Amino acid sequence: MPRLLADLTPLRESPAFRRLWIGNSLSAVGSQLTLVAVSLEIYKLTNSSFHVGLLGLFALVPLVLAGLYGGSIADAHDRRKVALGSAIVLWAATAGIAAQAWLQVDNVWVLYGLVAIHSGAGGINQPVRGAIIPAIVGARLLPAANSLNMVTFGIAMMVGPLLGGLLVARIGYGWTYTIDVVTYAAAVWSVYRLPSLPPVGAGVKAGLRSVVDGFKFLGTQPNLRMTFFIDLVAMIMAAPRALLPAIGAVLIGGDELTVGILLAATAMGAFLAGLFSGSLGRIHHQGRAVFISVCAWGLSILAFGVVVIMARGTGLPPGGGANAWIWPAAACMAGAGIADAISSVFRTTILQTATPDHLRGRLQGVFIVVVAGGPRVGEILSGGVASGIGEGWTLALGGLACILLATVLMRWQPGFLRYDARDPRP
Repeated sequence: MPRLLADLTPLRESPAFRRLWIGNSLSAVGSQLTLVAVSLEIYKLTNSSFHVGLLGLFALVPLVLAGLYGGSIADAHDRRKVALGSAIVLWAATAGIAAQAWLQVDNVWVLYGLVAIHSGAGGINQPVRGAIIPAIVGARLLPAANSLNMVTFGIAMMVGPLLGGLLVARIGYGWTYTIDVVTYAAAVWSVYRLPSLPPVGAGVKAGLRSVVDGFKFLGTQPNLRMTFFIDLVAMIMAAPRALLPAIGAVLIGGDELTVGILLAATAMGAFLAGLFSGSLGRIHHQGRAVFISVCAWGLSILAFGVVVIMARGTGLPPGGGANAWIWPAAACMAGAGIADAISSVFRTTILQTATPDHLRGRLQGVFIVVVAGGPRVGEILSGGVASGIGEGWTLALGGLACILLATVLMRWQPGFLRYDARDPRP
């Protein structure tokens, strides 16, 4: 059993990673509370789902732009200083969100502006953190370190959305945001305690040319490039999130809580994958593991679509309320969460291991853009297709397309299946 549980070696051997992981763990749930509370506050101020959806635009655009440029900054300067500076801006933006609630500013544009600042700082902070981890744990412990981060992510995604609404209802927006301000102090402290991490590459200067150099390098490295392509296939072809409100409230016969259960099931899958990740560090053919995981994601989404089709065929229970189809639907979403988490662990590990240190920040910036942008494109596509053929068939066909396109990618670049962590080739 201990060989199956998460490998805690990075926490024991690297004090810097231990502090970073503890800080992230304490702040992760608080960040999710703020994410939920901001959406609720904007809806309270506007009574408009459109304005809530617009929040995604104000968050995504700064994240994408800062993610690319932030990776360039991370490669040109001391990564500890870049991480600390961006963490302080994140903390200040969070404090600003809390302050506007306490002062009852009640202005949606103030919230949009603060969220944009927060997202932009995150676009710099996330790539530099990704580039820091290999330096403080070493290549051997990267799968274990990334799995431990997945445990934190799973817990935050399970607890945050459910607790956020409850806290807003019970203690109000001000106190809910303040919890995030307090817990994020731990993340700032953990970055402050990092050792100095000066740039490795000589003559690297932050700027557009540096970003372009990163893309040029990526264009010549098939294995690194494939980690992005196969993730885009999974997220664009088989993105279920935009369909969950209709599935939960209409086809399965529940309400907003039903949607929350489906989302929590995905997070539970990610948590379980991280918790029982002890064997992942012994897998050397990591490209093959990514391909299998993406196919498992597609299969889970396909099965979810079949459940929705069958639920629609049987109709809703008398008097409304969630019917028995919620449980197989949740099981499919949990399976998707497990597959996505394992894929993420190995894709991140390949990227961190096979990328030269002086380019890690820029490639991590591209990673952030793909992870943030791919699901958004997928949501637009799935929403458009579902309006014509229905949610169930959209999921089923999307899951099948994910498996088929991932297979085509492997036929196109068979070297990815041979990628061996003991001899990482970008």
